[in-house]
Amino acid sequence: MVRSKSWGSRIADAAIVGVLLFLALLTLAPLVHTIAESLSNGAKAAANEVGFWPKEFTWASYTTLLQGGGFFHAFWISVKIVILNGVLNFFLTILMAYPLSKTPQEFPARRIYIWVVVFTMLFNGGLIPWYITIAHLGIINTIWALVLPGAVQVFNVLILMNYFRSLPKELDEAARLDGAGPWYICWKIFVPLSLPALATVMLFDVVSQWNSFFNGFILINNPHNYPLMTFIQQLVTESQAANLSLLTPAQIAELSKTTGPSLNAAKFIIGMIPMLAIYPFIQRYFIRGIRLGSLNE
Repeated sequence: MVRSKSWGSRIADAAIVGVLLFLALLTLAPLVHTIAESLSNGAKAAANEVGFWPKEFTWASYTTLLQGGGFFHAFWISVKIVILNGVLNFFLTILMAYPLSKTPQEFPARRIYIWVVVFTMLFNGGLIPWYITIAHLGIINTIWALVLPGAVQVFNVLILMNYFRSLPKELDEAARLDGAGPWYICWKIFVPLSLPALATVMLFDVVSQWNSFFNGFILINNPHNYPLMTFIQQLVTESQAANLSLLTPAQIAELSKTTGPSLNAAKFIIGMIPMLAIYPFIQRYFIRGIRLGSLNE
């Protein structure tokens, strides 16, 4: 028998829904403001006159970013970097995390490797030795200079290692009794059961690689080979450093539509779209990961 709710329960439910809606709107407010800024006249945005609706609506900021073939070429370079780095990170992270998830009895040198891994999180050789190492490998000004240095992220290794350790040990023991070897156990048993952790690790890696622009400035000498974020940052810098004395009145009027916060907002929106497109496909793995911690499946 279904009991009808009392007025007090209904009021409480309405209050909870109202608070959640308010928090949702509060979360979306910065995004709406950024979209409005990207569609506003640059002068209005620089004067902080833009709220949640564009002022003097214009596509000038997006036109500036998308004009010519440079944007799409840089976009394709970033896609290749994300794919190559994602494949390498996926493969190498698993190969590193799986043996480190074993007990000291199964892997006697585990403690030594763990300390080495943790040490690299706390200390690094510095920017100059990092650059010299990459230069000695002969990969400066190539796509591999943006892929190989970040092929293994220690933080991702620790996440996946702890997830492997949380899986029942009986799975490993049963597989060994059936004659399975370490390679088969890792890729046929542990990896399929670790999709939530792998999805999280891959998302961290993809976002990090997609949003990186500094490495492109340091490791790529030819602007034609810039990844997307480096290319966009260069456009913003050139726009801000433009010499107005060398421009015609028409060019100055056109430049005023895109300079300042409006161009930065457009850069943010364009850079965010691919991540928003990827997230729905891995969202279910995040939800499953939450459920795994609370329910026995």
